[in-house]
Amino acid sequence: MTQNTPQKSATHQPEPWLRGTKQGVPAVPRAVLHALELAEEDLRRWCGGLTDTELNASPAGLPPLAFHFRHIARSLDRLLTYAEDHTLSDQQLAALKTESDLSASHQQLFAELATSLATSGQRVLALASADFEASRAVGKKALPTSLGGLLVHLADHTQRHVGQAVTTAKLLLAQRRTAERP
Repeated sequence: MTQNTPQKSATHQPEPWLRGTKQGVPAVPRAVLHALELAEEDLRRWCGGLTDTELNASPAGLPPLAFHFRHIARSLDRLLTYAEDHTLSDQQLAALKTESDLSASHQQLFAELATSLATSGQRVLALASADFEASRAVGKKALPTSLGGLLVHLADHTQRHVGQAVTTAKLLLAQRRTAERP
């Protein structure tokens, strides 16, 4: 791998949802688990070779990758708290306010992401046999949704931020190539 290309896996394999894994898990939580798995793979592939400076940069005014990493990790925790029919803690609300901080290292960002994805996967599995039509409330306004709606949104929201992160990483890699040209 050069510093100008994304990290590549040892073997090319289909996306997680096409690997035939997690067959014992009902379809909705299985899709969420596959989305989380794909998120980690894509972020490692496209952002794994970036420096601390690049992860905290805002190319063309875009949000930094550090924000996306923290937001993915911490929004998973918040959304799953609602899915579990709880309200957010003071600690979760305080963490929300620091998602835009630009002081994280590569190691810190990837560690927080990996921990969050693993914990989130366990929490999704714990909800796998629940009633997906069960009512849930989101936020201070207690906006109505269902457990299934929350789980689907959790996967969708994660993938949207991964897409933004991959696009930002591609821009950073292009800028690096331009700067390295003689």
